[in-house]
Amino acid sequence: MRNIFILAAAGLVGFTTCASAESLDFGQLRDEQLRDHAEDLFGVAGPLKAASTASVSADTAEANPLAMLRLARGLHARVVSSRVGLGANIDMMALWPDDTHPTHLIACNEQGATQPGVQRIDLATGDVATLLNGTVSCDPVHRTAWGTIVVAEEAGSSGSMLEIMDPLHTDNVSYNRATGEITGDDAAHVALRRAVGHLSFEGVALLANGVMYYSDENRPSKGTPGGAYFKFIPSMPWNGAAPIATLDDSPLAAGRVYGLRLGKRSDSDYGHGTNTGSGNWIEVEDAVDADLRAATAALKLTGYYRPEDMDIDGKSLADGMVRICANNTGNESNDQSWGESICITDGSPQDALANSATPQVQYFVIGTRDFSMMDNIAYQPHRGNWMVHEDRDSVEMTGPGYPFNDSIWLCLEDGADVDTLSDGCVRVATLNDLHAESTGGLFNAKGDHYYFSIQHNITGHGTIVEVTGWK
Repeated sequence: MRNIFILAAAGLVGFTTCASAESLDFGQLRDEQLRDHAEDLFGVAGPLKAASTASVSADTAEANPLAMLRLARGLHARVVSSRVGLGANIDMMALWPDDTHPTHLIACNEQGATQPGVQRIDLATGDVATLLNGTVSCDPVHRTAWGTIVVAEEAGSSGSMLEIMDPLHTDNVSYNRATGEITGDDAAHVALRRAVGHLSFEGVALLANGVMYYSDENRPSKGTPGGAYFKFIPSMPWNGAAPIATLDDSPLAAGRVYGLRLGKRSDSDYGHGTNTGSGNWIEVEDAVDADLRAATAALKLTGYYRPEDMDIDGKSLADGMVRICANNTGNESNDQSWGESICITDGSPQDALANSATPQVQYFVIGTRDFSMMDNIAYQPHRGNWMVHEDRDSVEMTGPGYPFNDSIWLCLEDGADVDTLSDGCVRVATLNDLHAESTGGLFNAKGDHYYFSIQHNITGHGTIVEVTGWK
Protein backbone atom coordinates (compact mmCIF):
# COMPACT_ATOMS: atom_id res chain seq x y z
CA MET A 1 0.00 0.00 0.00
CA ARG A 2 2.96 2.36 0.60
CA ASN A 3 3.88 2.54 -3.10
CA ILE A 4 0.29 3.22 -4.08
CA PHE A 5 0.10 6.00 -1.50
CA ILE A 6 3.21 7.61 -2.93
CA LEU A 7 1.76 7.43 -6.42
CA ALA A 8 -1.50 8.91 -5.19
CA ALA A 9 0.37 11.73 -3.50
CA ALA A 10 2.34 12.42 -6.67
CA GLY A 11 -0.88 12.46 -8.65
CA LEU A 12 -2.38 14.90 -6.19
CA VAL A 13 0.56 17.30 -6.62
CA GLY A 14 0.14 17.20 -10.39
CA PHE A 15 -3.57 17.71 -10.04
CA THR A 16 -3.29 20.78 -7.82
CA THR A 17 -0.74 22.51 -10.05
CA CYS A 18 -3.16 22.63 -12.96
CA ALA A 19 -6.44 23.22 -11.10
CA SER A 20 -7.71 26.02 -8.90
CA ALA A 21 -8.91 25.34 -5.40
CA GLU A 22 -12.49 25.91 -6.58
CA SER A 23 -12.27 23.16 -9.23
CA LEU A 24 -10.41 20.56 -7.14
CA ASP A 25 -12.61 17.49 -6.66
CA PHE A 26 -11.09 14.92 -4.34
CA GLY A 27 -13.85 12.42 -5.14
CA GLN A 28 -12.95 12.46 -8.82
CA LEU A 29 -9.27 12.23 -7.93
CA ARG A 30 -9.94 9.12 -5.84
CA ASP A 31 -11.86 7.53 -8.72
CA GLU A 32 -8.99 8.28 -11.10
CA GLN A 33 -6.51 6.71 -8.70
CA LEU A 34 -8.66 3.59 -8.42
CA ARG A 35 -8.70 3.27 -12.22
CA ASP A 36 -4.99 4.06 -12.60
CA HIS A 37 -4.00 1.39 -10.07
CA ALA A 38 -6.72 -1.13 -10.94
CA GLU A 39 -4.24 -3.86 -11.82
CA ASP A 40 -2.58 -3.71 -8.40
CA LEU A 41 -5.78 -3.24 -6.43
CA PHE A 42 -8.28 -5.32 -8.38
CA GLY A 43 -6.28 -7.49 -10.79
CA VAL A 44 -7.84 -5.97 -13.93
CA ALA A 45 -5.99 -3.97 -16.58
CA GLY A 46 -8.69 -1.36 -16.99
CA PRO A 47 -12.14 -1.05 -15.37
CA LEU A 48 -15.17 0.15 -17.29
CA LYS A 49 -15.94 3.86 -16.93
CA ALA A 50 -19.68 3.59 -17.53
CA ALA A 51 -22.53 1.12 -17.79
CA SER A 52 -23.57 -0.01 -21.25
CA THR A 53 -26.71 1.48 -22.76
CA ALA A 54 -26.91 -1.20 -25.48
CA SER A 55 -29.52 -3.93 -25.66
CA VAL A 56 -28.80 -6.74 -28.12
CA SER A 57 -31.48 -8.61 -30.05
CA ALA A 58 -32.61 -12.14 -29.27
CA ASP A 59 -31.02 -13.41 -32.48
CA THR A 60 -27.69 -11.82 -31.59
CA ALA A 61 -27.73 -13.22 -28.06
CA GLU A 62 -28.74 -16.66 -29.29
CA ALA A 63 -25.90 -16.75 -31.80
CA ASN A 64 -23.35 -15.38 -29.33
CA PRO A 65 -24.43 -15.28 -25.67
CA LEU A 66 -21.31 -13.30 -24.77
CA ALA A 67 -22.72 -10.40 -26.79
CA MET A 68 -24.88 -9.75 -23.71
CA LEU A 69 -21.77 -8.92 -21.67
CA ARG A 70 -18.96 -6.34 -21.64
CA LEU A 71 -15.92 -6.87 -19.39
CA ALA A 72 -13.10 -4.79 -17.95
CA ARG A 73 -9.86 -4.91 -19.94
CA GLY A 74 -7.87 -8.05 -19.12
CA LEU A 75 -10.86 -10.19 -18.18
CA HIS A 76 -12.17 -12.98 -20.42
CA ALA A 77 -15.43 -14.92 -20.48
CA ARG A 78 -16.62 -18.27 -21.74
CA VAL A 79 -20.13 -19.65 -21.85
CA VAL A 80 -20.55 -22.48 -19.35
CA SER A 81 -24.04 -23.25 -20.61
CA SER A 82 -26.76 -21.56 -22.63
CA ARG A 83 -28.84 -24.63 -23.35
CA VAL A 84 -32.54 -24.32 -24.14
CA GLY A 85 -33.21 -26.65 -21.18
CA LEU A 86 -31.42 -24.38 -18.74
CA GLY A 87 -33.91 -22.54 -16.55
CA ALA A 88 -34.76 -19.06 -17.79
CA ASN A 89 -34.22 -17.50 -14.36
CA ILE A 90 -31.14 -19.26 -13.03
CA ASP A 91 -30.22 -17.41 -9.85
CA MET A 92 -27.73 -18.44 -7.18
CA MET A 93 -25.36 -21.35 -7.64
CA ALA A 94 -22.86 -23.52 -5.77
CA LEU A 95 -19.76 -25.32 -7.02
CA TRP A 96 -19.70 -29.09 -6.56
CA PRO A 97 -18.03 -31.09 -5.06
CA ASP A 98 -15.82 -28.23 -3.78
CA ASP A 99 -14.44 -24.84 -4.74
CA THR A 100 -10.98 -26.19 -5.61
CA HIS A 101 -11.69 -28.81 -8.28
CA PRO A 102 -15.36 -28.34 -9.19
CA THR A 103 -17.02 -30.43 -11.87
CA HIS A 104 -20.56 -29.03 -11.67
CA LEU A 105 -22.70 -26.09 -10.69
CA ILE A 106 -25.85 -26.72 -8.66
CA ALA A 107 -28.27 -23.88 -9.44
CA CYS A 108 -31.70 -22.58 -8.43
CA ASN A 109 -34.20 -21.57 -11.11
CA GLU A 110 -36.34 -18.67 -9.88
CA GLN A 111 -39.58 -19.66 -11.62
CA GLY A 112 -42.86 -21.34 -10.73
CA ALA A 113 -43.66 -24.84 -9.48
CA THR A 114 -44.20 -26.22 -13.00
CA GLN A 115 -40.67 -25.27 -14.08
CA PRO A 116 -37.40 -26.95 -13.05
CA GLY A 117 -36.50 -25.88 -9.51
CA VAL A 118 -32.90 -27.05 -8.96
CA GLN A 119 -30.57 -27.98 -11.81
CA ARG A 120 -27.13 -29.51 -12.26
CA ILE A 121 -24.80 -28.05 -14.89
CA ASP A 122 -21.67 -29.88 -16.09
CA LEU A 123 -18.83 -27.34 -16.19
CA ALA A 124 -17.02 -29.20 -18.98
CA THR A 125 -19.93 -29.88 -21.35
CA GLY A 126 -22.69 -27.47 -20.33
CA ASP A 127 -25.13 -30.37 -20.03
CA VAL A 128 -28.13 -29.70 -17.79
CA ALA A 129 -30.15 -32.05 -15.58
CA THR A 130 -32.98 -31.31 -13.15
CA LEU A 131 -32.66 -32.49 -9.55
CA LEU A 132 -35.80 -31.05 -8.01
CA ASN A 133 -39.20 -29.84 -9.21
CA GLY A 134 -42.06 -28.09 -7.41
CA THR A 135 -40.29 -25.14 -5.79
CA VAL A 136 -41.49 -21.57 -6.28
CA SER A 137 -38.85 -18.88 -6.90
CA CYS A 138 -35.92 -21.06 -5.90
CA ASP A 139 -33.16 -18.54 -5.16
CA PRO A 140 -30.30 -19.25 -2.70
CA VAL A 141 -28.06 -22.33 -3.13
CA HIS A 142 -25.15 -23.23 -0.86
CA ARG A 143 -22.86 -26.20 -0.41
CA THR A 144 -22.48 -27.17 3.25
CA ALA A 145 -19.31 -28.20 5.06
CA TRP A 146 -20.95 -31.55 5.87
CA GLY A 147 -21.41 -32.48 2.20
CA THR A 148 -24.92 -31.43 1.15
CA ILE A 149 -26.62 -28.71 -0.86
CA VAL A 150 -29.08 -26.25 0.70
CA VAL A 151 -31.68 -24.50 -1.48
CA ALA A 152 -34.56 -22.21 -0.55
CA GLU A 153 -37.50 -20.27 -1.98
CA GLU A 154 -37.91 -16.53 -2.30
CA ALA A 155 -41.66 -16.91 -1.84
CA GLY A 156 -42.87 -14.60 0.91
CA SER A 157 -44.02 -16.09 4.21
CA SER A 158 -44.43 -19.51 2.55
CA GLY A 159 -40.81 -19.76 1.41
CA SER A 160 -39.13 -22.98 2.58
CA MET A 161 -35.63 -24.41 2.76
CA LEU A 162 -34.67 -27.89 1.53
CA GLU A 163 -31.48 -29.91 1.81
CA ILE A 164 -30.15 -32.29 -0.86
CA MET A 165 -27.67 -35.15 -0.53
CA ASP A 166 -25.62 -36.56 -3.41
CA PRO A 167 -26.70 -34.00 -6.04
CA LEU A 168 -24.88 -35.82 -8.84
CA HIS A 169 -27.16 -38.82 -8.34
CA THR A 170 -30.45 -37.10 -7.56
CA ASP A 171 -32.87 -36.66 -10.44
CA ASN A 172 -36.44 -35.46 -10.94
CA VAL A 173 -37.50 -35.43 -7.30
CA SER A 174 -40.85 -33.66 -6.78
CA TYR A 175 -41.68 -31.37 -3.87
CA ASN A 176 -45.32 -30.61 -3.01
CA ARG A 177 -45.41 -27.20 -1.35
CA ALA A 178 -48.96 -27.66 -0.07
CA THR A 179 -48.27 -30.88 1.82
CA GLY A 180 -44.49 -30.87 2.20
CA GLU A 181 -44.41 -34.31 0.58
CA ILE A 182 -41.27 -35.25 -1.37
CA THR A 183 -41.59 -38.02 -3.96
CA GLY A 184 -39.56 -39.78 -6.64
CA ASP A 185 -36.98 -42.54 -6.91
CA ASP A 186 -34.40 -40.34 -5.15
CA ALA A 187 -36.78 -38.78 -2.61
CA ALA A 188 -34.60 -39.98 0.29
CA HIS A 189 -31.93 -37.54 -0.97
CA VAL A 190 -34.11 -34.47 -0.19
CA ALA A 191 -35.45 -33.16 3.11
CA LEU A 192 -37.59 -30.15 4.05
CA ARG A 193 -35.95 -28.04 6.75
CA ARG A 194 -38.90 -26.96 8.90
CA ALA A 195 -36.73 -25.99 11.88
CA VAL A 196 -35.42 -22.83 10.17
CA GLY A 197 -38.91 -21.38 9.68
CA HIS A 198 -40.44 -19.72 6.61
CA LEU A 199 -39.72 -16.42 4.89
CA SER A 200 -38.70 -15.07 1.50
CA PHE A 201 -35.23 -16.61 1.43
CA GLU A 202 -32.47 -14.70 -0.33
CA GLY A 203 -29.18 -14.30 1.53
CA VAL A 204 -27.81 -17.40 3.28
CA ALA A 205 -24.38 -17.84 4.92
CA LEU A 206 -23.38 -21.13 6.57
CA LEU A 207 -20.56 -21.66 9.06
CA ALA A 208 -18.91 -25.08 9.19
CA ASN A 209 -20.40 -25.81 12.62
CA GLY A 210 -23.93 -25.44 11.23
CA VAL A 211 -24.71 -21.90 12.40
CA MET A 212 -26.64 -20.25 9.57
CA TYR A 213 -27.34 -16.57 8.88
CA TYR A 214 -30.21 -15.70 6.55
CA SER A 215 -32.53 -12.87 5.63
CA ASP A 216 -36.07 -12.10 4.50
CA GLU A 217 -36.25 -10.43 1.08
CA ASN A 218 -38.98 -8.01 2.14
CA ARG A 219 -39.56 -4.29 1.75
CA PRO A 220 -41.11 -1.79 4.17
CA SER A 221 -44.87 -1.43 3.72
CA LYS A 222 -47.10 1.15 5.43
CA GLY A 223 -44.86 1.43 8.47
CA THR A 224 -43.64 -2.16 8.71
CA PRO A 225 -39.87 -2.48 9.22
CA GLY A 226 -38.92 -4.37 6.05
CA GLY A 227 -36.83 -7.55 5.93
CA ALA A 228 -34.95 -8.82 8.99
CA TYR A 229 -31.81 -10.89 9.47
CA PHE A 230 -31.91 -14.22 11.31
CA LYS A 231 -29.54 -16.76 12.82
CA PHE A 232 -30.14 -20.51 13.17
CA ILE A 233 -28.19 -22.34 15.89
CA PRO A 234 -28.23 -26.14 15.44
CA SER A 235 -29.06 -28.56 18.22
CA MET A 236 -26.44 -30.91 16.77
CA PRO A 237 -23.49 -28.84 15.46
CA TRP A 238 -21.29 -30.48 12.85
CA ASN A 239 -18.08 -31.77 14.39
CA GLY A 240 -15.93 -31.38 11.28
CA ALA A 241 -15.51 -35.11 10.70
CA ALA A 242 -16.67 -37.03 7.61
CA PRO A 243 -19.65 -35.82 5.55
CA ILE A 244 -22.99 -36.87 7.00
CA ALA A 245 -24.38 -40.26 5.99
CA THR A 246 -28.08 -39.40 6.16
CA LEU A 247 -30.07 -36.17 6.13
CA ASP A 248 -31.23 -36.92 9.67
CA ASP A 249 -27.66 -36.17 10.77
CA SER A 250 -27.67 -32.66 9.30
CA PRO A 251 -27.19 -29.72 11.70
CA LEU A 252 -30.19 -28.11 9.99
CA ALA A 253 -32.56 -30.85 11.17
CA ALA A 254 -33.21 -29.17 14.53
CA GLY A 255 -32.23 -26.00 16.33
CA ARG A 256 -33.26 -22.55 17.50
CA VAL A 257 -33.91 -19.37 15.51
CA TYR A 258 -32.98 -15.83 16.51
CA GLY A 259 -33.73 -12.48 14.87
CA LEU A 260 -31.44 -9.44 14.84
CA ARG A 261 -32.57 -6.39 16.80
CA LEU A 262 -30.16 -3.47 16.98
CA GLY A 263 -30.07 -1.01 19.88
CA LYS A 264 -28.31 -1.63 23.20
CA ARG A 265 -29.00 1.37 25.48
CA SER A 266 -31.21 -0.03 28.23
CA ASP A 267 -32.31 -2.48 25.54
CA SER A 268 -34.68 0.24 24.30
CA ASP A 269 -33.15 2.09 21.37
CA TYR A 270 -34.48 -0.27 18.72
CA GLY A 271 -36.85 0.43 15.85
CA HIS A 272 -36.86 2.83 12.92
CA GLY A 273 -33.61 4.77 12.72
CA THR A 274 -31.45 2.14 14.43
CA ASN A 275 -30.02 0.28 11.46
CA THR A 276 -26.36 0.18 12.48
CA GLY A 277 -24.47 -0.45 15.69
CA SER A 278 -24.68 -3.16 18.31
CA GLY A 279 -27.71 -5.22 19.25
CA ASN A 280 -29.06 -8.57 20.33
CA TRP A 281 -30.22 -11.85 18.85
CA ILE A 282 -33.84 -12.25 19.96
CA GLU A 283 -35.15 -15.81 20.08
CA VAL A 284 -38.14 -16.76 17.96
CA GLU A 285 -40.15 -19.13 20.12
CA ASP A 286 -41.64 -22.22 18.48
CA ALA A 287 -39.68 -21.55 15.30
CA VAL A 288 -40.50 -24.87 13.59
CA ASP A 289 -42.63 -23.96 10.57
CA ALA A 290 -42.90 -20.42 11.97
CA ASP A 291 -43.74 -17.40 9.83
CA LEU A 292 -40.57 -15.39 10.43
CA ARG A 293 -41.98 -12.35 8.65
CA ALA A 294 -44.70 -12.18 11.29
CA ALA A 295 -42.04 -12.67 13.98
CA THR A 296 -40.18 -9.63 12.62
CA ALA A 297 -43.12 -7.40 13.53
CA ALA A 298 -43.96 -9.14 16.80
CA LEU A 299 -40.37 -9.03 18.12
CA LYS A 300 -39.65 -5.58 16.68
CA LEU A 301 -36.63 -6.85 14.78
CA THR A 302 -34.50 -4.45 12.76
CA GLY A 303 -35.78 -4.14 9.20
CA TYR A 304 -33.96 -3.32 5.96
CA TYR A 305 -35.13 -2.50 2.46
CA ARG A 306 -35.16 -5.86 0.66
CA PRO A 307 -32.20 -7.81 2.08
CA GLU A 308 -30.57 -9.80 -0.68
CA ASP A 309 -27.47 -12.00 -0.94
CA MET A 310 -24.74 -12.36 1.70
CA ASP A 311 -21.31 -13.98 1.95
CA ILE A 312 -18.74 -14.81 4.62
CA ASP A 313 -15.59 -12.72 4.93
CA GLY A 314 -12.92 -15.38 4.37
CA LYS A 315 -10.07 -13.39 5.90
CA SER A 316 -11.99 -12.68 9.10
CA LEU A 317 -12.95 -16.33 9.36
CA ALA A 318 -9.31 -17.38 8.88
CA ASP A 319 -8.50 -15.02 11.77
CA GLY A 320 -11.11 -16.78 13.90
CA MET A 321 -13.89 -14.19 13.67
CA VAL A 322 -17.31 -14.16 11.98
CA ARG A 323 -18.09 -11.31 9.61
CA ILE A 324 -20.93 -11.53 7.09
CA CYS A 325 -21.41 -8.90 4.39
CA ALA A 326 -24.82 -8.50 2.79
CA ASN A 327 -26.78 -6.30 0.40
CA ASN A 328 -30.04 -4.39 0.90
CA THR A 329 -31.40 -3.51 -2.53
CA GLY A 330 -33.49 -0.41 -1.89
CA ASN A 331 -35.98 0.88 -4.45
CA GLU A 332 -34.52 2.78 -7.36
CA SER A 333 -37.30 3.51 -9.82
CA ASN A 334 -39.82 5.07 -7.43
CA ASP A 335 -37.82 6.42 -4.51
CA GLN A 336 -34.23 6.75 -5.68
CA SER A 337 -33.32 4.69 -2.62
CA TRP A 338 -30.06 3.38 -4.01
CA GLY A 339 -29.43 0.50 -1.61
CA GLU A 340 -26.43 -0.43 0.52
CA SER A 341 -24.03 -3.14 1.59
CA ILE A 342 -23.70 -3.86 5.29
CA CYS A 343 -21.42 -6.13 7.33
CA ILE A 344 -22.48 -8.05 10.45
CA THR A 345 -19.95 -9.22 13.05
CA ASP A 346 -20.81 -11.93 15.60
CA GLY A 347 -17.68 -12.88 17.53
CA SER A 348 -15.92 -16.17 16.81
CA PRO A 349 -17.63 -19.27 15.34
CA GLN A 350 -17.75 -20.66 18.88
CA ASP A 351 -19.32 -17.42 20.13
CA ALA A 352 -21.86 -17.54 17.31
CA LEU A 353 -22.76 -21.11 18.23
CA ALA A 354 -23.12 -20.22 21.92
CA ASN A 355 -24.94 -16.99 21.01
CA SER A 356 -22.60 -15.21 23.43
CA ALA A 357 -21.30 -12.39 21.22
CA THR A 358 -22.80 -8.94 20.73
CA PRO A 359 -23.75 -8.65 17.04
CA GLN A 360 -22.92 -5.40 15.30
CA VAL A 361 -23.84 -3.95 11.90
CA GLN A 362 -21.89 -1.28 10.01
CA TYR A 363 -22.24 0.11 6.49
CA PHE A 364 -19.77 -1.11 3.86
CA VAL A 365 -20.98 0.43 0.56
CA ILE A 366 -23.52 3.25 0.23
CA GLY A 367 -25.50 3.18 -3.02
CA THR A 368 -25.50 5.97 -5.61
CA ARG A 369 -27.25 6.71 -8.87
CA ASP A 370 -24.36 5.04 -10.70
CA PHE A 371 -23.95 2.07 -8.32
CA SER A 372 -27.35 1.09 -7.02
CA MET A 373 -29.70 -1.70 -5.97
CA MET A 374 -27.02 -4.07 -4.72
CA ASP A 375 -28.16 -7.67 -5.06
CA ASN A 376 -25.57 -10.45 -5.15
CA ILE A 377 -22.28 -10.28 -3.27
CA ALA A 378 -19.27 -12.61 -3.30
CA TYR A 379 -16.00 -12.58 -1.35
CA GLN A 380 -12.91 -13.01 -3.56
CA PRO A 381 -10.44 -15.41 -1.93
CA HIS A 382 -6.76 -14.35 -1.76
CA ARG A 383 -7.33 -10.78 -2.91
CA GLY A 384 -9.98 -10.21 -0.25
CA ASN A 385 -12.12 -7.95 -2.45
CA TRP A 386 -15.89 -8.12 -2.80
CA MET A 387 -17.89 -8.57 -6.01
CA VAL A 388 -21.25 -6.81 -5.97
CA HIS A 389 -24.01 -7.18 -8.60
CA GLU A 390 -26.66 -4.59 -9.35
CA ASP A 391 -30.35 -5.32 -9.87
CA ARG A 392 -31.42 -1.89 -11.06
CA ASP A 393 -34.74 -0.99 -12.67
CA SER A 394 -33.04 -0.43 -16.02
CA VAL A 395 -36.11 -0.12 -18.24
CA GLU A 396 -38.36 1.72 -15.77
CA MET A 397 -35.94 4.52 -14.92
CA THR A 398 -36.31 7.82 -16.74
CA GLY A 399 -34.19 10.94 -16.79
CA PRO A 400 -30.81 12.08 -18.16
CA GLY A 401 -28.64 9.14 -19.14
CA TYR A 402 -31.30 6.47 -18.63
CA PRO A 403 -31.80 3.69 -19.38
CA PHE A 404 -28.52 1.91 -18.73
CA ASN A 405 -27.66 -1.67 -17.90
CA ASP A 406 -26.81 -3.47 -14.68
CA SER A 407 -23.14 -3.61 -13.80
CA ILE A 408 -20.91 -5.79 -11.64
CA TRP A 409 -18.56 -3.93 -9.30
CA LEU A 410 -15.43 -5.07 -7.49
CA CYS A 411 -14.90 -3.37 -4.13
CA LEU A 412 -11.84 -3.11 -1.93
CA GLU A 413 -12.01 -4.17 1.68
CA ASP A 414 -11.94 -1.38 4.24
CA GLY A 415 -8.37 -0.41 5.07
CA ALA A 416 -6.76 1.24 8.09
CA ASP A 417 -8.66 4.51 7.70
CA VAL A 418 -11.15 5.65 10.33
CA ASP A 419 -14.37 4.55 8.62
CA THR A 420 -15.84 1.07 8.03
CA LEU A 421 -16.53 1.60 4.33
CA SER A 422 -14.95 -0.04 1.32
CA ASP A 423 -11.88 1.90 0.20
CA GLY A 424 -13.32 2.07 -3.31
CA CYS A 425 -15.09 0.17 -6.07
CA VAL A 426 -14.64 -0.15 -9.85
CA ARG A 427 -16.98 -1.46 -12.54
CA VAL A 428 -15.62 -4.74 -13.95
CA ALA A 429 -18.60 -5.83 -16.08
CA THR A 430 -21.82 -4.51 -17.57
CA LEU A 431 -24.64 -6.19 -19.46
CA ASN A 432 -25.82 -5.42 -22.99
CA ASP A 433 -29.41 -6.50 -22.33
CA LEU A 434 -31.64 -3.97 -20.58
CA HIS A 435 -34.12 -6.66 -19.54
CA ALA A 436 -31.52 -8.96 -17.98
CA GLU A 437 -29.88 -9.13 -14.57
CA SER A 438 -26.53 -10.61 -13.60
CA THR A 439 -26.86 -12.78 -10.51
CA GLY A 440 -25.64 -15.82 -8.60
CA GLY A 441 -21.98 -14.82 -8.72
CA LEU A 442 -19.37 -16.91 -6.90
CA PHE A 443 -15.60 -17.43 -7.00
CA ASN A 444 -13.61 -20.63 -6.93
CA ALA A 445 -11.17 -21.29 -4.06
CA LYS A 446 -8.30 -19.36 -5.68
CA GLY A 447 -10.44 -16.36 -6.56
CA ASP A 448 -9.43 -16.47 -10.23
CA HIS A 449 -12.57 -18.02 -11.76
CA TYR A 450 -15.92 -16.27 -11.35
CA TYR A 451 -19.27 -17.77 -12.33
CA PHE A 452 -22.59 -15.95 -12.73
CA SER A 453 -25.95 -16.14 -14.47
CA ILE A 454 -27.41 -13.69 -16.99
CA GLN A 455 -30.93 -14.05 -15.65
CA HIS A 456 -34.23 -13.54 -17.52
CA ASN A 457 -32.27 -12.45 -20.59
CA ILE A 458 -33.66 -11.82 -24.04
CA THR A 459 -33.12 -15.41 -25.30
CA GLY A 460 -35.80 -16.77 -22.95
CA HIS A 461 -33.51 -19.43 -21.48
CA GLY A 462 -30.63 -19.48 -19.04
CA THR A 463 -27.06 -18.39 -19.70
CA ILE A 464 -24.20 -19.01 -17.29
CA VAL A 465 -20.73 -17.58 -17.89
CA GLU A 466 -17.29 -18.05 -16.36
CA VAL A 467 -14.92 -15.06 -16.10
CA THR A 468 -11.15 -15.34 -15.75
CA GLY A 469 -8.10 -13.11 -16.23
CA TRP A 470 -7.42 -11.59 -12.81
CA LYS A 471 -3.73 -10.83 -12.37
